[in-house]
Amino acid sequence: MNSTRLEMDSIGSRPIDSHVYYGVQTQRALENFSQLGKPLSAFPRLLTAMAQIKIACAQANARTAELAPHLARAISQACEEIIQGQWHDQFPVSLLQGGAGTSTNMNVNEVVANRGLELLGHNKGEYQYLHPNDHVNCSQSTNDVYPTALRLALYYQSQTLTSALSELVQSFNNKSQAFCHINKVGRTQMQDAVPMTLGQEFAAFGQSLAQCKHRIQAASAHLLNVNLGGTAIGTGINASADFRAHALNNLSQITGLSLKHSHDLLQASWDTGDLVDISSTLKRLAINLSKIANDLRLLSSGPHCGFNEIHLPKMQPGSSIMPGKVNPVIPETINQIAFDVIGKDHAVCMAAEQAQLQLNAFEPLMAECLFTAMDRLTIGCQLLREKCIEQIEANTDQCEKNLRHSHALATLFNPLLGYKITSELINESNQLNVPFVELVQQRKLLSRVQMQGLLKST
Repeated sequence: MNSTRLEMDSIGSRPIDSHVYYGVQTQRALENFSQLGKPLSAFPRLLTAMAQIKIACAQANARTAELAPHLARAISQACEEIIQGQWHDQFPVSLLQGGAGTSTNMNVNEVVANRGLELLGHNKGEYQYLHPNDHVNCSQSTNDVYPTALRLALYYQSQTLTSALSELVQSFNNKSQAFCHINKVGRTQMQDAVPMTLGQEFAAFGQSLAQCKHRIQAASAHLLNVNLGGTAIGTGINASADFRAHALNNLSQITGLSLKHSHDLLQASWDTGDLVDISSTLKRLAINLSKIANDLRLLSSGPHCGFNEIHLPKMQPGSSIMPGKVNPVIPETINQIAFDVIGKDHAVCMAAEQAQLQLNAFEPLMAECLFTAMDRLTIGCQLLREKCIEQIEANTDQCEKNLRHSHALATLFNPLLGYKITSELINESNQLNVPFVELVQQRKLLSRVQMQGLLKST
């Protein structure tokens, strides 16, 4: 059996396995929230951000003489180890939790304290030498540490997402160039409309995603405004103005980011509008990806009784009963990712709306939704690019056949024949089952030069 140490908090005491680095408050969180979802260890960017903040604050506290230099060094070294990937198994608390993130902050405080105690030559739990609250959390509150860490982590993750999105945009642009010579039918309201090229269709896909990328980048830039130093509700209680300035400067140097204090720290303690904004850009991306996935499924439908204008790569058999059937499984996956992200955006909005008085207690839900949405969108962009777009082939013959047998070309003749005559020819084309262009040629309504000029313009 594992040996234990006894730890106490304001509620009472709990036996803690002697080998673990977390303490009594983390243990209580495990008892309350462990079945809710993924643990903190599954979100390394958030752990990195928390550790960076603890270093910045320890250094600031040492500079303002709130913390002895040897304690600041121990805290910093323990945090550096976390940043390097050590001790991540010591963060078992569910990301989704009550308490506005207090369990997350205390899990970090306890691990840092106990690892720091070892570095100082003491045993875990000997908090008289290095305390999770009095020392590791000095001049801080969950209410400024957790939101700051969340913003940093989301900013880091947004960079990964936009990188994957950039690669997907380039893949669409490459296909646009490859398909620029292939004429086809453009459609509105699922009906034949006017001529276009397959290259134009893919270029539009890429442009829509490029716009999504720019909006995500613009929204993520606002995440660099933080409320560190505001402590409990933004008034900065138990933290000096000097600490606030030093901590932010230290954190900027540690992260390499141009961090700024929010204009009003009280407002920043409860207003999660920036998280709503970033969520809305993720929803927009999800909607655009889903629309593109729908189009890819339509354009590849058939293969014999559908549009059949493009060939998607064959990824796996599509039926347990229908031999030879192949389904568009990658676009279908993108649709499902999009549905999930759209739902998570609604959860983020509801959590933001529930801020009460000087604090929003529901940032843990917002964190889980945003991290999951970004992660799934990143994977989705990679999946769509690697297993679909890069391997798409055009069915040139079918594109041109569809165009020849549709009335999409008729719009080109409007300026020369007029709307009335063009409409009459379309009706006659339907009755005789003769392509519109052939009917114009038979009636000699235009010269060969005029016909060639119009058709060449497609």
